[in-house]
Amino acid sequence: MMNMKKNRTIPFGYMMKNGEIEIEPVESKAVQEIFKLYLDGSSLLTIAVYMKSNDISYNGTNNIWNKNMVKRILENEKYIGEENYPKIIEDEIFFRANAKKKVRASAVVEISEELQAIRTLTHCSECGHRLSRIGGNTRPEKWNCKNPDCSKFEYRITDNMLRGVILNVLNTVIANPEMLEPDMEISSYTPSLEVTRQQNEISRMTELSDVDFDKAKDEILHLAQMKYDCCTYNDKPLKTECLTNILADKQQLNMIDIDLLKSCVSRIEVSHFYTIEIEFINGVTIKNVTERTEKNDNSTKCDDNSCQSSDG
Repeated sequence: MMNMKKNRTIPFGYMMKNGEIEIEPVESKAVQEIFKLYLDGSSLLTIAVYMKSNDISYNGTNNIWNKNMVKRILENEKYIGEENYPKIIEDEIFFRANAKKKVRASAVVEISEELQAIRTLTHCSECGHRLSRIGGNTRPEKWNCKNPDCSKFEYRITDNMLRGVILNVLNTVIANPEMLEPDMEISSYTPSLEVTRQQNEISRMTELSDVDFDKAKDEILHLAQMKYDCCTYNDKPLKTECLTNILADKQQLNMIDIDLLKSCVSRIEVSHFYTIEIEFINGVTIKNVTERTEKNDNSTKCDDNSCQSSDG
């Protein structure tokens, strides 16, 4: 019988006696207690800890329990008399517990519109993958990299940490819009070697005594196209002007303005060293270093009490 218990050839709560399956008194009471605790609101893990703390043995050799053991007990229809097993749990209790478990399993953790906007923008600076938000509701939330090939953050990154950094950076650029200046020209022209050769060829053609004007015209038009291809257009100054106009009438914020965040910020990057960089739509990034300790999961601050432009 001891070997039977070690191998758990029949479900917890039962025993074999004289070739017949019978109810095991101690274990069957534990099964009933598991259903009661679950219906009273305890989690699988809480119940497992309770079983262990009460020195109840699952396999006859030790008191080790985990939430999967509890889950299997809750799902086992033998406890309501299936397959000729003696009934330990009433049908109504069994089905109520499993209905509750199904609801818990399908429950969606809803997050606010503010956090949805932050999640859309936030990436890992090491690999570029989006960060995922884990937990919420009954579990403490944390943010981490979704890439399985990237290392996980050593410390917990919380909603309040990200909120604090974003709010700090937005208030910084509202007070100091000059930090968003990219210091770049709208357009620039750098002739290529081919353009120089084409110019020389046209000069040679026009110096001939017998000029082929149609051919010269075609070559001049081709030169114009080549010069145009060497021009670069930079929309950062125009986007900076747009940013300046958006921020012009803004007062210091007490909470994140979601519309402002969406219209001004293109990307948020979080490093494994807890440096958070916010990139604005004109390409300028503002760096904010987050102070982390094991004792404080919600601390945020800027280096030297001020945010830093990564472009300057």
